[in-house]
Amino acid sequence: MNTRPKRQFIWLPLALAIALVTGIFFGSRFSNNNKVAENDRKLNAILNLIATDYVDTTNLHDLIELSIPEILSNLDPHTSYFTAEDLKAATDDLNGSFSGIGISFMMVNDTIGVVEVIPGGPSEKVGLMAGDQIVMIDDSVATGSKMTNSEVMKRLRGDKGTKVKLGIKRQNTSKLLTFTVTRGDIPVNSVDTYYMIDNATGYIKINQFGRHTYDEFITAMASLADEGAERYLIDLRGNGGGFMEMAVLMVNEFLPADQPIVFTKGRYKHDDGEVWSDGNGSFQDAEVAVLIDEFSASASEIFAGALQDNDRGLIVGCRSFGKGLVQKEFMLPDNSAIRLTTARYYTPSGRCIQKDYKEGMLSYEKEVLERYLNGELYSRDSMKIDKSQVFNTLYGRTVYGGGGIVPDIFVARDTTGLSSYYIEVANAGLLQRYAFYYCNKNRAVLNKLEDYKQFLNTAPGDDVLLKDFVDYAARNGVAPRWYYINQSRDVIVTNLKALIARDIFGNQAFYPIVNRQDNTVLAALKALNAHKAAFPITD
Repeated sequence: MNTRPKRQFIWLPLALAIALVTGIFFGSRFSNNNKVAENDRKLNAILNLIATDYVDTTNLHDLIELSIPEILSNLDPHTSYFTAEDLKAATDDLNGSFSGIGISFMMVNDTIGVVEVIPGGPSEKVGLMAGDQIVMIDDSVATGSKMTNSEVMKRLRGDKGTKVKLGIKRQNTSKLLTFTVTRGDIPVNSVDTYYMIDNATGYIKINQFGRHTYDEFITAMASLADEGAERYLIDLRGNGGGFMEMAVLMVNEFLPADQPIVFTKGRYKHDDGEVWSDGNGSFQDAEVAVLIDEFSASASEIFAGALQDNDRGLIVGCRSFGKGLVQKEFMLPDNSAIRLTTARYYTPSGRCIQKDYKEGMLSYEKEVLERYLNGELYSRDSMKIDKSQVFNTLYGRTVYGGGGIVPDIFVARDTTGLSSYYIEVANAGLLQRYAFYYCNKNRAVLNKLEDYKQFLNTAPGDDVLLKDFVDYAARNGVAPRWYYINQSRDVIVTNLKALIARDIFGNQAFYPIVNRQDNTVLAALKALNAHKAAFPITD
């Protein structure tokens, strides 16, 4: 049995620099020892030979750009290279903003459909509306199979203050409308939604750990507390991580003083660190359950692992991704950057949850797929647990290292209602496309509604909505098969209502509808009821 790392007390406010080690650093530091200098000379000699003596003319810049990722791929799965352009996009998202035109869109039949116009954003100011179709961007056609989501974002995003000309097709006119939008700062929220899921339970969905995630989180928690929340569901499913210090601050809200949160250990002493709670958290007495899945990684795993190891929260769902490596970011002379793995992080019990990558990148990347194929998402007995890595939580419960956070309460993937018909319409994107179609057809009425609850009260009956969708799907290439449609009736209707509500009111309307039939949410609520007044957890 492994023992806990030797403690060195560090107050949390002073430890944020250490927490940053597990996040993203900006800086430039390269060794100048003799071995590195010798390698520099060798590399330069090779490049000079190619430039002067190779049979064909080559672009050395492009050659170097192609070579860097290949070199780094031989290290570990999370050391990575970013061009200046890619780095800016990644940093903007984590910093909580980017410069763009302020819309949410989706591709509908190879055409850009405007799903939402962000209030107060650049597009709203010039008159763009939900339901508009963007058919021209800067006098170039913006339709067809080549217009992918990434291509659209590339053409619509840009530096603050620059302009983009849009050709718009609107339902109520045959005339092509033209708008010139001046790009501006667009906020990116980490908290998709928060609401009271019952009289005593608040639900918070967090999509990433960005620069402003803690501020959004604490605002959501305080608002829910004002509404009477005594316990909380923190949904980190699909959250791939981000800034680690945000996870540290969030964990601190639930822990009494002097509890370990995370440890880091690297090749050099300056990469080692310990972070402990300071006792100033506002929710030390609140019950909490954390929802995770196979795509919950990095900062999500630090948050879940710290609460689990301190017996402070229930972890519900399936085994998390398994990323326990720490990256620092080093800037290169052309404003590109390398995010280099410099340490491993450890949960309070001393476990590193990094999954194995010795078999190479291909095997590593396919590991999540292997979980599906091996049945792990459908049966706890199929879960791969390294039982040689045994650790104990604060109150003596057994947890395991290596390969992610194993939940306290396993929830199998729900296959109820997943008929072949549902899979076909879902894979074709017809659920989302129908929601957009429905909103466009009924927008004058829908825009008068106050919230999703009013929509649910005034929406057509389930049978009417289902029949209209089946007819729409048939017009778009999926023939009705009522035996399978009836198998998936509840799933289809629930998702349609949630997607329509999202198109009208945003994410804050989507989750309260889909969560009504979400097995992981329901299991977490049941678990909190069973453990009521039993936090910290000792069973």
